[in-house]
Amino acid sequence: VQLVDSGGGLVEPGGSLRLSCAASGFTFGSYDMMWVRQAPGKGPEWVSTISNGGHSTYYAASVKGRFTISRDNAKNTLYLQMNSLKPDDTAVYYCATHGSWGQGTQVTVSL
Repeated sequence: VQLVDSGGGLVEPGGSLRLSCAASGFTFGSYDMMWVRQAPGKGPEWVSTISNGGHSTYYAASVKGRFTISRDNAKNTLYLQMNSLKPDDTAVYYCATHGSWGQGTQVTVSL
């Protein structure tokens, strides 16, 4: 299993970013996928999950209405569209499935 996260960066409050996770080494379309984040000095926080077919999505209360998870099974890629970003969204974001995590991508929300 290999998960490669990308798309992070520095953005001002209210801005947007789209994260990507390129998956390989397993049958991507057979697995639910999730995003997890870890802020400095804090433990991991679940952000969102999408079912294997993409028909069901779930969000933490802290991001619901601002973040959208999606996937392209033909491209073996998971996405997280993040809008209306807040300083509290600053964290390293990881895609994950069945015990495997990507390397993470840093998102910093600051003026």
